[in-house]
Amino acid sequence: MTTSRFARLPQDEPITVVVALGRSAPPVLELRGPIETTRVEAALDSIAARHPGTPAWTADLRSRGRGRHTVRFKDGADGEPTAFPLGALADLLTHGGRGSFMTRHLAATPRQRELLADADAHPDPGRQVEQASWDWHGPLDVARFTAAWRSVFARESVLRTAFDDQGGPGLVVHDHVEPEIVRLARGSVDWHSLVAADRRRGIDPRRPAPLRITLLGGGPASPSALPARVLATYHHALLDSWSVRLLVREFYRAYLSGGELPGGERRPDMTDYVTWLATQDTAAAQDFFAGADTGVCGPVPPLFTETGSCAEGRSRLRLTEAETARLTNWAAVWGGSESTALQAVWALLLYRAGRAEGPAQVRFATTAMGRGILFDGVERTSGPLAGPLPQSVLVDPAATVPQLMADLRDRCLNQAAYEWVSAGQVNAWTRPPSPPADTLLTFEAQPHGLAELEAELATYGIEVEPPQTLGARTAFPVTLIAHHDGAGRLVLTASYNQVWLSEITDLLAHAALLLRELPRDAGEFTTVGEVLTLLSGMGEGAVIPPVRAEPGESGVSPTVLRHPAHTDAGTVALLQAPGVSRPFYDQLARAYPGPEELLLLGPVPVGGPQAVAGARAAYDALGSRVRAGGGLSFAGFSGDGVAACAIARLAAADGHRSLAVVLDATGAGPDGLAGLLASAVGRRR
Repeated sequence: MTTSRFARLPQDEPITVVVALGRSAPPVLELRGPIETTRVEAALDSIAARHPGTPAWTADLRSRGRGRHTVRFKDGADGEPTAFPLGALADLLTHGGRGSFMTRHLAATPRQRELLADADAHPDPGRQVEQASWDWHGPLDVARFTAAWRSVFARESVLRTAFDDQGGPGLVVHDHVEPEIVRLARGSVDWHSLVAADRRRGIDPRRPAPLRITLLGGGPASPSALPARVLATYHHALLDSWSVRLLVREFYRAYLSGGELPGGERRPDMTDYVTWLATQDTAAAQDFFAGADTGVCGPVPPLFTETGSCAEGRSRLRLTEAETARLTNWAAVWGGSESTALQAVWALLLYRAGRAEGPAQVRFATTAMGRGILFDGVERTSGPLAGPLPQSVLVDPAATVPQLMADLRDRCLNQAAYEWVSAGQVNAWTRPPSPPADTLLTFEAQPHGLAELEAELATYGIEVEPPQTLGARTAFPVTLIAHHDGAGRLVLTASYNQVWLSEITDLLAHAALLLRELPRDAGEFTTVGEVLTLLSGMGEGAVIPPVRAEPGESGVSPTVLRHPAHTDAGTVALLQAPGVSRPFYDQLARAYPGPEELLLLGPVPVGGPQAVAGARAAYDALGSRVRAGGGLSFAGFSGDGVAACAIARLAAADGHRSLAVVLDATGAGPDGLAGLLASAVGRRR
């Protein structure tokens, strides 16, 4: 069978893929709905390309009449194809309706692999997930809003990209992805609760569409109407904050153009960046980072460590416009920027908190935006180009504050040539490895052109604000993000484990005081020691109210949608799909004609170490609700086939007559899907 790159086959009617799993008979795929055999062949080709370790199974495709096909598998040794990725094949066959479901492959960058590994190593679904929000004043055409985002997804390949673990972490770029855009009525939910719940839900980087949009409100303008609020949630392994602002800029262009962006796919993209990255010689970068930290004066020990808890806290402080302008001017006098001033203040606070005496090395990390490299079009490229790089600076009480500022400025300037390097690479080049930094400072900037589009929107009575970053749970116990709000004020947002609440509150209070007072009092001869002495007697009454995270949710506890008609009816457990609300499943349950009990399980990760644990947790959550030997089916939409089959295999191993059903929702609402599900499950009664 020859490998196909794309298979563009219109799919106007929904397809259902049923996978019957048992302990004796080999599994069989049953396809229900109109489907071209070339589509099946192309999907099998894609499996062979994406799963190079899979044995060369022979697939026997047979028609059973109009809209009915079966696929049986056989290897050269007549063995049972237990290792064949049936779920992945089901997802491909039901993928996306119109457009192609085949993919192109792309190598993951070292930084992406490190971010994915960190997310996989922690149970928190919000790990490496960031959020940004902004208000929309004036009329908002919801249909145009949705169409504009769809156009951006079609144009930007990074929004159709997902990780694929086969043969090592790589990336697959899908030809078509339907964006997840959720609209909620104003007043239907508390904003802070919505943000917290959305963050806890996380983003699965192994599903395409690493950006989720939630719209609260919207519609015609009226004098009494509250502004709509937009929430963008994204994963660091596929997008950074600069990229999100680029995408928002493209969205505004599409909205102003009636919901459609002109032109084809944007270039350069991550494909071009990865090609450029492969040509870079790391020798100079190795020399720079290996010799950057001598540590001759001894380091301040780390103040924070991972605790294993997912309880998350957030705190925010904001300078006034006058204070921000004063800080900018003061930093410029010493040849630095607000970012340099923030690093100097943070270094002083870490030195003081570590109770160091005399000169000592202070370590923290800063986010390199990755936009100053010699890659043509880097400022227009959406992707995870930003990443943490280690900083180490000597804090000497006898040195002056301008000297400390100059040291930090010079290090950042020298480091700018190596913004494409990842933290893992730096650690590998440093012998012996330096102690890890426990805090991360990020100073965000806005891409050019956003202000011009905001002015054009204003001609239509629309006023928008720059996206405001809400904070992320990174690999660092403490992450501090700085950005400017719509009024030009400097805003600092700290994300941290709740264990460190009192320490972070104290640090932020003193950071605010130093950022306000240093521009007033620190001059050419002001020493670090004088500032440290000043700190010991200031700020006792300054309290920054924390923004506490909501308690975590399991995400897999079953919810009863409807009870069984009789004791032997069996159970159908539905995997909740991203972006599909609870009322949708309630409507599906009311329309379902079968006798089975219907349960709703939370989303399950589709890849990585969390996928196995998620499938086991979802199955174990059913507990005694299902008895061995009874009919047990698991169903989900396209994209949930891997998880549905993984859970069904666990059920089959326990003696259940297990079934995995994958539904393509093309053109089918809850009523239509209820009928498809009943047809798929009903043959086993």
